[in-house]
Amino acid sequence: MSVELTKPGLVLRTEGLSAGYDGRAIVSDIAVEATPGKVVSVVGPNGSGKSTLLKALVGVVRVLEGHVTVGESEITNLAPEAVAKLGVGYVPQVDDVFPPLSVKENLEIGGYLLSRHEIPDRIDAVLDFFPKLKSMMSRKAGKLSGGERKMLAMGRVLMLSPSVLVLDEPTANLAPLVATQLLEEFVRGFADHGSTVLLVEQRAKAALRISDWTYVLGGGRVVLAGAPQDLEQNPDFVESFLGGSSTRR
Repeated sequence: MSVELTKPGLVLRTEGLSAGYDGRAIVSDIAVEATPGKVVSVVGPNGSGKSTLLKALVGVVRVLEGHVTVGESEITNLAPEAVAKLGVGYVPQVDDVFPPLSVKENLEIGGYLLSRHEIPDRIDAVLDFFPKLKSMMSRKAGKLSGGERKMLAMGRVLMLSPSVLVLDEPTANLAPLVATQLLEEFVRGFADHGSTVLLVEQRAKAALRISDWTYVLGGGRVVLAGAPQDLEQNPDFVESFLGGSSTRR
């Protein structure tokens, strides 16, 4: 990874976070922490509040109680643009690119906080990390494959050289081999080069393979947390999320 692609990671932390819609909490009393050089994943059943949690961190959903900090900065209920300025890059599960625009135009829009003369160098850094996009610069984003589109979505966020990457279901609707490459090569790669990565992922087994720490949500609360190798020994976790039997004796 280019040294210019991301800034050194910052600690992203929540304390006692409750958040939701129209004053009604979807997630409650959440405490999570993601640190530089680590992939921290959030898994759980559909409807457990995973996406709501991420949206609350980046200012898309209102925090009702508690705090969100990145580094030394309080970002609770800041506007998404202000959160981005403080180094947090967010890739949503849907609406992650502008389909009518070209790959190049999407990247340029991703650099909306940059001066005009900075944008070409930033695009070059992104293309060094996602070389497959180099031959697609004039292609409309809506014509890309699922994997190519997700690379572009992450590339747009990388235009601002974030310290923290918040990724919501990056492998949704991708073929298994493409999903594996995206997680193991790119998402893990961000952390290995010093970024902080917080990942919501429905593919629990794939998420655990690249994670340093995992939180399990259920009913809008953290019900389990631990290193992946420890969770894989927990019969309740294995039965609910891995579809098999624990190796614990």
